[in-house]
Amino acid sequence: MVDRRTGVYESASPWGVGGRDTVPPDDGGGSMTTEPDKSDWKQTPDGIPIPPPSPDDVLYESADGVARITLNRPLVLNAINRNLMRLLDAALDRAEADDDVRAVILTGAGRAFSAGGDLWASLYPDDDPAPDSVDVLMRIWSFPKPTVAAVRGHAVGQGCELAGVCDLTIASDNARLGEIQIRHGFGIPVLITPFLATQKQAKEVLLLGEVIESPDALRMGLVNRVVPDDELEAAARETAAKLAALPPSVVRLNKRLVNLVYEQMGLIDAVRYRENEQLRDLLQAEDAVGTGRQRIREDQGWAAFKRERDRGYEDAPNQ
Repeated sequence: MVDRRTGVYESASPWGVGGRDTVPPDDGGGSMTTEPDKSDWKQTPDGIPIPPPSPDDVLYESADGVARITLNRPLVLNAINRNLMRLLDAALDRAEADDDVRAVILTGAGRAFSAGGDLWASLYPDDDPAPDSVDVLMRIWSFPKPTVAAVRGHAVGQGCELAGVCDLTIASDNARLGEIQIRHGFGIPVLITPFLATQKQAKEVLLLGEVIESPDALRMGLVNRVVPDDELEAAARETAAKLAALPPSVVRLNKRLVNLVYEQMGLIDAVRYRENEQLRDLLQAEDAVGTGRQRIREDQGWAAFKRERDRGYEDAPNQ
């Protein structure tokens, strides 16, 4: 069974907020890719090499009325930084402007959907303009064309929210979702979980910060379907093709009406409350635990950070 404290196997990834320690993912097809040249890569304090941002960190393709947007940082489990968010927003621009595109698949390269926010983004300072992550996530929520998230492996932190704001989420049987950035001292950019799960389930996800395996994610309403891993791509394509075959105006109207119900229930207010500057300042001022853990990560590296993050969870049962 998977340890719900830390995710799959023994630990969470040093790259984003979730994943597997120091083991580079494959190319999504089961075989390892050619070892990249890491001579210009910067390293974490404990020597883990981190790749620089690339214009290929998000890939875009379209065919038969369906656009496919792929988060393409597999060596760091598609951890989200400013460059990736900038490219994702540009890919959404392309899909929205293309009248031939009537549905969008969002997925991740390699063996994870996304490990969440990139904990090591500061290694590569990026001052170029980039959209706020909340704005991009809410853009997907209200996108005029239906979106399908195809999730394998980890979808945690911002990765979990990214999957959640898509209209439909199809998960492989190895998918693991969760808001484990809570234990890192980070908050929730888009509070989508309470609108997907029951109140008790949402609090379980948002207060405990555990990883939720795909059967439990299905039970909670975090995903629509769970399929065998080798059937994930076909299931996503089939679902997107069905959406693309429907009259676009009807799909757009029905999506807007459903969204409106949840927005009137308080989704937009929850997002705005989270963005409130006074609230954010209060959290930053009082959360000495989270600030201390981030300082440990920056000064001592991933291993020391992980030990501190999981302190107090040692005796929790594996579920």
